[in-house]
Amino acid sequence: MNNLNSIFQLRSVLLQMERDIGLDELSAIEKDILLAAHSLTANKNDVVASQQIRCHALVEAMAPASFHRALRSLLEQGFLERAGDSKAKSYVVRSDLINR
Repeated sequence: MNNLNSIFQLRSVLLQMERDIGLDELSAIEKDILLAAHSLTANKNDVVASQQIRCHALVEAMAPASFHRALRSLLEQGFLERAGDSKAKSYVVRSDLINR
C-alpha cells in the first residue's frame, strides 16, 4: 500500500506542476509529445525531427494517427513551430510560451 501512496503523491505533485506552468489543458498525448520533444533538445531553438519524437519512449507505442493529430494540435496552439530553414517535419519547442 505504501507504493500506491507514493505514486499518488507523485501524481498529485505532477498535476499541480502542470497547472502551474499551463500544461493542464493539454491532453495526455499532447503532453507526452511536448515533453519528448523538449527532452530531445539541449538548447533553446534546437530543431527536433518528427521521427526523433516518434521514437522517444514516451510516444513510441502511440498510434500514428493519434501522434499526428496531437502534433498538429501542438503546432496550432503554438507549443511547437515548424523549423525555419530545416526540412519538413522538423520542429522547435516554444518553451518560452510556457508559464514558468
